[in-house]
Amino acid sequence: MTNHQSPLYIADYNYPLPDERIAKYPLAERDHSKLLVYRDGQVSEDRFFNVGNYIDPQALLVYNNTRVIQARLEFHKPSGARIEVFCLEPLTPHDYQLSLSSTTGCTWKCMVGNVKKWHGSDPVVLYLPSLLGGEGGRLFAYKEQVLGNTFAVRFEWDHQNVSFAEILDAAGELPIPPYLNRKTEESDKTTYQTVYSRIKGSVAAPTAGLHFTDKVLNDLRQRGIETEEVTLHVGAGTFLPVKTADANEHTMHTEIIAVPREAIAHIMAKLGHIVAVGTTSMRTLESLYFMGCKKAATVSQFEPYEQNYQLSAKEALQSLLDWMDTTGQSTLHAETQIMIKPGYQFHVVDQLITNFHQPQSTLLLLVSAFVNGDWHTIYDYALSHDFRFLSYGDSSILTRKS
Repeated sequence: MTNHQSPLYIADYNYPLPDERIAKYPLAERDHSKLLVYRDGQVSEDRFFNVGNYIDPQALLVYNNTRVIQARLEFHKPSGARIEVFCLEPLTPHDYQLSLSSTTGCTWKCMVGNVKKWHGSDPVVLYLPSLLGGEGGRLFAYKEQVLGNTFAVRFEWDHQNVSFAEILDAAGELPIPPYLNRKTEESDKTTYQTVYSRIKGSVAAPTAGLHFTDKVLNDLRQRGIETEEVTLHVGAGTFLPVKTADANEHTMHTEIIAVPREAIAHIMAKLGHIVAVGTTSMRTLESLYFMGCKKAATVSQFEPYEQNYQLSAKEALQSLLDWMDTTGQSTLHAETQIMIKPGYQFHVVDQLITNFHQPQSTLLLLVSAFVNGDWHTIYDYALSHDFRFLSYGDSSILTRKS
């Protein structure tokens, strides 16, 4: 068991990433991205539409079905001052679906731009376009509480029978990653969503899934490869850099997950052949192990390193299913703060499909853990073979190195 207090120097996870290597836009055909293949310390390359060649026909491919919401709203004060409100996660109702379907009002944790211009308890107003064929209306935002460097913001609107999700669709802006250094364009509404996105709630896309097309998914099915869905709503914290010299002093963000009982049973039946599409699916799948060990719907940042659970993956998932049955849960709704870093012992995932991540990021730490420290081999190859980096960049399929 690794002592998480042993220093983990983030400077050791740096690499040169010139701006021109960051893909500002996706390829016209998403499944034509380059694919780096890593297995047994060896690297080769292909195109993503051939990804099925590198997956066991007995495998279960697990992807994140979250959908990015148009979470950035621009309000104006009577003085003309512009206030930008970026919705991060719901507070009241706390459930994403309940909050997004509300027609009477809701409160969200938000980042606020130009907050020094937003004084007192007076609301700021956004004038809505016509909705559902009716007249336009007004969206009011009330700054209720300071939450560290974010705020609790209450939203109310005067348009009857319209949900908050519909208001965001009509008046919000899709929040593309800040490192793209450009404004959101109409094309991003399509290209920054996976083809299988269904459950609204993320403020960033699970970008490993952006390479999939219906054609690729059909090819996998024809090979006998099964698929399963989980939901992890990606928060803005996914972009937070590690600012501490020792990565163990970095505070991981908490994310909300939802996994149906039948999905957990499917995953348990396919243990030894699990392919995670993206780091969000990875964090969800590995979190299930710890939730099963303790029969609880939370995982803390360093729990994998502090608790020496003895259950096998199968025993842990069966324990989780038994607990859900006892408590009457058909879907596991949970929160995870898990930090997967070098020294982590993997329990569920055997292969990972993922993009190329920022230097000195928690996502690069996750990749390093998965390939037992051999991340330089992968990134040196990608840098020297013209791979495109970050959200709209190219892909890789990594087989766990033990």
